[in-house]
Amino acid sequence: MGALVLGHGAGGGIEAADLQAVTAVARDQGWAVALVEQPYRVAGRRAPAPARQLDAAWRAVLAELVAGPLQGVPVVTGGRSSGARVACRCSADGVARAVLCLAFPLLPPGKDESKSRLPELDGVALPVLVVQGRSDRFGMPPDGPGREVVTLEGTHALASDLEGLSSAVGAWLAQLLTG
Repeated sequence: MGALVLGHGAGGGIEAADLQAVTAVARDQGWAVALVEQPYRVAGRRAPAPARQLDAAWRAVLAELVAGPLQGVPVVTGGRSSGARVACRCSADGVARAVLCLAFPLLPPGKDESKSRLPELDGVALPVLVVQGRSDRFGMPPDGPGREVVTLEGTHALASDLEGLSSAVGAWLAQLLTG
C-alpha cells in the first residue's frame, strides 16, 4: 500500500485520540504508519521548539525512513495541529505524495487575520485532506485547489467523532493509491 507518517500537536504527543484513530484505520487498510515524536517531547519539555527546529527534526526523520524501512513506498505525511503545519511546510521536499491535516490551527485564538496560517496550507502543491472540528477555536480552513476540508462535530481535539474521522481519512487514503 503506502506509508503514513504523522506528527503530534504542540500540547500533546502521539497518543492523541485522533492520531490513534487514524493509525488504526490506516493499518486496517494495509498502510505502514510511523508516529513521530518531536525532540522537545522526547526530552520531556512541554513547550514546542521554534518552527525551523521542528521542520529540521521532521526532515531528518523522513530522510531516515525513506532511506530505510519506507524506501520505495509511497509516503503520505501529516499530523494534528502543529504536526500538520510542519507537514505542510515540508511538503515540497519531494518525499510526500499527499498531506493529511488533522485540526489545522488556522488562526490562533484572539489574533487578527494577519496571523493566519492559511499560507502554509496554500503552499502545499500536493493533495491535502483537512479534517476539522466544527467548533475548533482555531478556525475553519477553506477548501482550495487540491485541498478537501471535512468538517466533523467537535472541537480542536477531534475526539467527539472518531468514527467520522476514521471514515473520512480511510476513504481519502483508499482513493490516493487508486486514483
